[in-house]
Amino acid sequence: MIFKKMLKNLITINFFIFLILFSHSSSQASSLKFNSWVKDFKKRAISSGISKNVVDDVMSEARFLPKVIEYDRYQPEFYEDTFTYIKKRTNSRKVKKGLTLYEKEKKTIDKIDSKFSVEKELLLALMGIETNFGKYLGKMDIVSSLATLSFDQRRSEFFTSELIILLKLIDQDIIKKDILFGSWAGAFGNFQFMPRTIKDYAIDYNNNKIIELKNIEDSFASAANYLNKIGWKKNTPCYTKIILKNDIPKKYLNSSAKKLKNKKKVKFFKKYIENSNQLNIDENLLSAVITPDKDIIPGSNTYTPAYLVYNNYEKILKWNRSLRFALAVCTLKDKFKNEI
Repeated sequence: MIFKKMLKNLITINFFIFLILFSHSSSQASSLKFNSWVKDFKKRAISSGISKNVVDDVMSEARFLPKVIEYDRYQPEFYEDTFTYIKKRTNSRKVKKGLTLYEKEKKTIDKIDSKFSVEKELLLALMGIETNFGKYLGKMDIVSSLATLSFDQRRSEFFTSELIILLKLIDQDIIKKDILFGSWAGAFGNFQFMPRTIKDYAIDYNNNKIIELKNIEDSFASAANYLNKIGWKKNTPCYTKIILKNDIPKKYLNSSAKKLKNKKKVKFFKKYIENSNQLNIDENLLSAVITPDKDIIPGSNTYTPAYLVYNNYEKILKWNRSLRFALAVCTLKDKFKNEI
């Protein structure tokens, strides 16, 4: 009996030693491949017009970050059901914190709302969900995060492009490399702008010659400028929660955020909606039906939860390609609207 117990313990210990050695060996192999990838990437970056000095200086500090790969594979959008996801991100504490920020920065935020025709409630909702009003800006080395995701095969081209844009922004002295700490995915500032978004939409709102995306003025104005430019329509709806009948053809059910298909006017979908007589919405609005849990949550009902979503909802999808993220933003926006 004692011998069997000792043997069992020995096997367990050896198994854990094997796991540690295997993990260490795998990590070393990935690092070696990553270093080789960096050399090739530097050639590509220089050939795109970025100065060799900047490429060498910035990329010499790039490191392979295994944790970034883990985060990429285990995002809340991939496993939390819609109810849980929204509840976590739109609770009363979040609303209270946003109202406190608004009272403190009311004059600035109201001016930005008016100038860019983007509701302050939406801006507060986005900042609240992205960074908890600046509390969670991220501490990851953005260059290493982008390099790791560029090296990885899942979305290599996207992140390679973002990294090249970031190097160009540094080369043009628009961004200083020593402040580049943010999210695991390479996003930066109060609203978590990716490099391309910084390049295309970030602005120096307070005219101090620097774009400061951790500053209220520049970050709120940049977010509002982005939303305005992509077509957000002020004071128009985002979504309506609905109860679907089971006879709706499945071709009308969207469960992917990549592209919403089979859009129709609201009046077309009313015959498939149990609570259609309670909908207080323009029947001529172009809409799509989404069922966000259907293809993600094991055992979920095909027809519930379900929502009619409109043009503004799709603008939030441009910000973040997640059905749940857009629903949470619009929900928090409405909660702020009831309070301000």
